[in-house]
Amino acid sequence: MTPAQEAREAFRIVYEDANVIVTDKESGVNSEAVFAELSRTFGEVYFIHRLDRNTEGLMIFGRTMSASEELICCFRERRVRKIYEALVFGTMPKRHEILKGFLQKDGANSRVRVASHARGGVPIVTEYEVLEERGETSLLRITLHTGKTHQIRAHLASCGHPVVGDEKYGDSAMNKRLHATRQRLLAKELTLDSRGELAYLNGKKFVSQRSTNPR
Repeated sequence: MTPAQEAREAFRIVYEDANVIVTDKESGVNSEAVFAELSRTFGEVYFIHRLDRNTEGLMIFGRTMSASEELICCFRERRVRKIYEALVFGTMPKRHEILKGFLQKDGANSRVRVASHARGGVPIVTEYEVLEERGETSLLRITLHTGKTHQIRAHLASCGHPVVGDEKYGDSAMNKRLHATRQRLLAKELTLDSRGELAYLNGKKFVSQRSTNPR
């Protein structure tokens, strides 16, 4: 199956107007493949942000240069509220907590690590709330206050609660035992706070219909 065929069958459009397109991507599909398919369908489309291949859920694209510039500005100034759901191993020590640390990149191995000191890293803030405890796993609602590479996966793993199905930062033995072949991380909600031409979307909550339940 080509990347275009893969994307065509594995995402759906949840919102579309003259300025933006919001899609709901399945796990296992590259963000670039979704962008390429949208470009073939709609013509002029602008790539704003991406999700990891095995992270599913919402992505937003611009349809005009001015709309894309406003979206990029919203992301840069942290005026996009991004809510994720993650199924993680273990029971969290608190029902609600704001985790802080410093993300350090390991480009040679395409990984990151979380440290308690600032040397060589950038500050990250990851907030979680426990939605449900499922014995050996917990379902979390995560508010991403900083959007860095692999932030959620690495931050939770550094606390001893890796995302189920995550082979890079997770527990391979536990993943195998639970038959978790894809990571249970979902970009669940997206809300804009635009101060420009997209202000008509302010307060409109885009919600993924996907689930972190095992498949």
